Amino acid sequence: MQEWWMELSGVVRFFYGMAAFFSVFFVWQIFAAFLGLSGDDMALDGNAGVDVSDLETPPDAGANDVIEASQAFKILSLRSIITFFTLFSWGSALYLQDGVPLVKAMAYSSVWGVAGMVAIAAIFWGMGKLTETGTKDVADCLGALGTVYLDIPANGFGEIKTTVGGVAEHVKARSAAGESLRAGTQVRVVQVVGQAWVGVEKMDTKGESK
Repeated sequence: MQEWWMELSGVVRFFYGMAAFFSVFFVWQIFAAFLGLSGDDMALDGNAGVDVSDLETPPDAGANDVIEASQAFKILSLRSIITFFTLFSWGSALYLQDGVPLVKAMAYSSVWGVAGMVAIAAIFWGMGKLTETGTKDVADCLGALGTVYLDIPANGFGEIKTTVGGVAEHVKARSAAGESLRAGTQVRVVQVVGQAWVGVEKMDTKGESK
């Protein structure tokens, strides 16, 4: 292995190193995506303590939808960038090792990178559509525990991962207290507004609603 590595040119070593670096993030984001669908860390116990009438739909809900879409785009963009550089670096290293000129190797690898970005975007788009299908009743998650998946801005909308009818789902949500909640924050669903969105409260360190 050491002899093989020493025989490589500096440029090929660079691309192999780059490939190894981005491959770690590529594998991590694939696992993270599937773990995000597991829902094993969710609980179904608890009682709701706030009435739906206490939380009204804000007049700027359209603007909040734009914020939510922007957050989702950031996640997709990060995955796409990691995918591009993973395939680009592996392709460049392999093409160069086969004697392909540097410019051509990078051009060919760029095509593979772009193709990978499109494929990953299509896969995660399809996964998102699958979570939206079916006859789930959002009211079933009332009182359930969850985790903020997309940041919830103050008096705005984000997204949580919780259990709906025993199945892990991503649900549009906002804070019942009007506070901002960052991704990863543990919350409890205290309100359900039709099938559109839910109101949540932040959990304290003792696992109780604040």
